[in-house]
Amino acid sequence: MAYSNRIMLPAKDRLTLCFAHAAYRLQERFLLRGTGMNCFEIRSLDDLERRLPEADVLVVSGLWRNTLLDKAPRLGFIQSISAGIDQYDTAALKARGISLASAQGANAAAVSEHAMALILALTRRLLEARDNQARHHWRPMMGEFARREDELSGKTLLVVGYGRIGQRLGKLAKAFDLRVIGVRRDVASGGAHTDAVHAIGDLPTLLPQADIVALTCPLTPETQGLIGASALAAMKPDALLINVARGRCVDEAALIGALEQGRLAGAGLDCFAEEPLPVDSPLWDFPHVLITPHTAGETRRYEDNVLDLLVENLDRLWSNRLPLKNQVV
Repeated sequence: MAYSNRIMLPAKDRLTLCFAHAAYRLQERFLLRGTGMNCFEIRSLDDLERRLPEADVLVVSGLWRNTLLDKAPRLGFIQSISAGIDQYDTAALKARGISLASAQGANAAAVSEHAMALILALTRRLLEARDNQARHHWRPMMGEFARREDELSGKTLLVVGYGRIGQRLGKLAKAFDLRVIGVRRDVASGGAHTDAVHAIGDLPTLLPQADIVALTCPLTPETQGLIGASALAAMKPDALLINVARGRCVDEAALIGALEQGRLAGAGLDCFAEEPLPVDSPLWDFPHVLITPHTAGETRRYEDNVLDLLVENLDRLWSNRLPLKNQVV
């Protein structure tokens, strides 16, 4: 990777950082570190457009628009708040000499634990229990096998995207005696806490083996629509689908069709093709679907995890120790 056209950042005492997020309290946590660096925080796209010309460094995720580049004459570095970086035009950033680093790993614990929580909630029928609680209804014991809670021991978990999040999910799954199969682009890299690692091209033969399919992969041209009609048809009718990756990794129309036709036991979904999920989406109304509002990565530690990456990357930029941590551009 060449860095010859990279913008040089001002010295620490002349640097201005912009924290841009609708909810995260990044500036509050950053000021507690006592760095002395100048910074400001904005909460809306309008404010970001207005104040971006002041920033040398931008810490952002969902508020980013590639059209903002024309309003960023001083910008030299973007620290993404999210692990996913599909919202950034990396070619345009490179052309302007702006470095970009992801927050990969900052929420690996939270996302993997969230995926495990979705698996447990669906397996132990906690959705039904919560609904019954709201109705003050004590459900009787079940004679019908299909309506009973289940256990995880001995089942097969297929994790698509066996990177940091996927491997930590594998570690959690092993504690429940699950058989774990990982799928990743670079099979040679292997992965801990797995019984086997396969290439993504092996997915058609792996899906029929899985009791649970969990997506922890990035959104790429290869993974967009990865779980579509053919993939869903290959899955067991009593299998579960867990998506803590990106909404567009799943063909939602095909998923809705599979759920309507009883060709899937249930789904735990944290992300969707359109967010917020439209109020008229059929996904809201399936009793065996658990929806969370893209909160798998939420954790009380998130701001500090991102700021650890930011501070390290600033130090690397100032001392010209490249590449950056999680460098993309």
